[in-house]
Amino acid sequence: MPTAIAVTSADLVLPAPDRHTPGAAVLRPPGEADLEGALAETTALLERHGHLVAVVPPWLPAATVRRLHTVRAILETDRIALLDVDLPPLGTAVLVRQLRQLTVCDFSPGVIASAARLLSHYIYAGALLGTVAKLDRVPVGLKAHARSWSPGAQFAVLAHPAPHLAKLAASGQAAAAQGVLPPGPGFATHLTFARGALSSDWVTAELAPAWQVQGVMENPLPADSARWWATPKLVEFAAAIPDVSVLYQLVASVRREECRWCGFELIGDRCGFCAAPLAAPPPEDPGRTPARGHARPRTRS
Repeated sequence: MPTAIAVTSADLVLPAPDRHTPGAAVLRPPGEADLEGALAETTALLERHGHLVAVVPPWLPAATVRRLHTVRAILETDRIALLDVDLPPLGTAVLVRQLRQLTVCDFSPGVIASAARLLSHYIYAGALLGTVAKLDRVPVGLKAHARSWSPGAQFAVLAHPAPHLAKLAASGQAAAAQGVLPPGPGFATHLTFARGALSSDWVTAELAPAWQVQGVMENPLPADSARWWATPKLVEFAAAIPDVSVLYQLVASVRREECRWCGFELIGDRCGFCAAPLAAPPPEDPGRTPARGHARPRTRS
């Protein structure tokens, strides 16, 4: 069986783009399962799939994150990867779908886990917002804060790969004097979007044609989106590579290395399973006192 991809919420599992793409395991949070149940659940996944790659977004409750690390520690296994993914909720769901697509390819679990950082660079994630008064995910100027109180105000916000904010005119068109969205992806993408409590067709009528996407798909809004964007008045969107053959070529083109710490195969500069950097830290001068707040490099026993 292919490597299991896991999430902590069912709304991060988007519909499969084809009949070959497997689903994702949904790990129950502490409020829905006790520790014994979580251990049994994870053990069953490892027995069936061999390895487990779990996506850990930064907005998860601390108790949920602690549970994931506790389960891995109690099982004393190196076959569980906990991936820190810093994308908005819908962008995270899109990345999870791409990882699911890669599990049917001939990549090792280590390559699949470390591919998450690579693929995230090619995801354009943002939202159309009715207000940015409480938004702290991207820089918001005083003028934008003031304009948030105007009736019917709308803002096009790009959070990833580079933050950008544009005030839209009443017609939904980006006003030239107020700045426009940056150029979209320079490669073929599909656009996934999800509606919150904001009535607007700007994403499909204006953004999709401007970015020349090859397809548009609507999905339900993830439960954490309103909190992430600091308003329920939104339409979230994410443009990403949809074709598994392109994803395969992208990942396969990167040189593979062996993690010097756990031995897993990896691409990029960090192992997806143990988070060890590819390059060893520079040797420390034994006569120099480590700077405050910096630990000595860990050595393998």
